[in-house]
Amino acid sequence: MTEWFEEWFGEAYLALYPHRDDADAARLVSLIQRTVGWRPGCRALDVACGAGRHAAALQDAGAQVFGLDLSTALLRRAREATSAPLIRADMRALPVRIGSMDLTVNLFTSFGYFESDAEHAAALAEMASTVRHGGWMVLDFLNAAKVRAELVPTGTTTLAGQPVTITRALTDGDRFVTKTIRTSDGRTFNERVRLFSDTALRRMLDQAGISVLHQFGSYDGAPAAPDAPRVVLMGRAA
Repeated sequence: MTEWFEEWFGEAYLALYPHRDDADAARLVSLIQRTVGWRPGCRALDVACGAGRHAAALQDAGAQVFGLDLSTALLRRAREATSAPLIRADMRALPVRIGSMDLTVNLFTSFGYFESDAEHAAALAEMASTVRHGGWMVLDFLNAAKVRAELVPTGTTTLAGQPVTITRALTDGDRFVTKTIRTSDGRTFNERVRLFSDTALRRMLDQAGISVLHQFGSYDGAPAAPDAPRVVLMGRAA
């Protein structure tokens, strides 16, 4: 059976969200560089690189970047943003040599998409396996507590000049947030993200061999807080 993320992250997604914030990407990469540091030419893997804005920012900061994503459409767009080598693959089975990266990142809530927590743990373990001893892994995720507290059930936007209705709900005992996008021509797309707490994410990273040393609540380096917009975890590989 096709999983929702295999269908959604294509041309319709790019048309609905055409202007992701490059300045946000630059701020996050700057925060990572200030916190973990790297020498020019360090090897960095951007898992679920999407349209390539973080890969481009990492390149601009002096890293030797490799981008990886499952979506062919997003990789085509990433090729316009970055000259980094791009790989099409599922994060649950990374075709990357163990211990070959100085830094591996998974940014902008490009995680939490799977049916089971075992799959999520396995995906984090795959990412962690690519990091050399003493290297770094960075996970940037939504703040689940804030999402639950501030969920907006319905909203509207446009796609190709036509109205689009967006419905959001907490499902499966509030373990997931589900977004349903309905277009005026009858198409329906779904997003479904597991609402992991920062504690749960830290525990999975620790089990994967990554010791979290830094946590931030925003791309500007604000401290973690219940109402912080993000959960940004930076850890070192054992």
